[in-house]
Amino acid sequence: MKYLVCTSFAALLASQPSLALAENVNGKALYSERCAVCHGPDIKGTGPLAKKSNPSTPDLTTPAFKQRLNDYPGVIVSSVILRPNGNLIPKTLQENGVKIPAHVWSVKDFRDLHEYMVGVIAKKP
Repeated sequence: MKYLVCTSFAALLASQPSLALAENVNGKALYSERCAVCHGPDIKGTGPLAKKSNPSTPDLTTPAFKQRLNDYPGVIVSSVILRPNGNLIPKTLQENGVKIPAHVWSVKDFRDLHEYMVGVIAKKP
C-alpha cells in the first residue's frame, strides 16, 4: 500500500510545474524548519542531531542519493513523511528535546521541498 501511495504521489508530483530554485522560499523554509536539525543546512548529515539517531543521519549529497532524487521525484521526500523508518525521526527528536510543530503537507510542499533539495545538491562543489 505504501508503495502504491508513493508511486501515485510521484506521478502527481512529476506532473506539477516546477518553480525556479530562486523562488523556492517554501521549500527552503520547510527544509530549514523540519529537516536541517538532522541533515544540516548543507544536506550532508551535519545537523546537531545527525549523530544522535541510530542509524546516523545520511549525507543526502552523495551521487547515489542524487540519482534516487532524479529517478523517483517526490518519492524520497514523501516517504520520509510517511515514515517507512517507523519511529526513528520522532524518537530522535523526542529523546533530544526537540519539538517540531505538526504540519499538514500539501502537494506543493512536497514538490517545493524536493526542488529545494535538488537545488542545494546541484550547488555541491
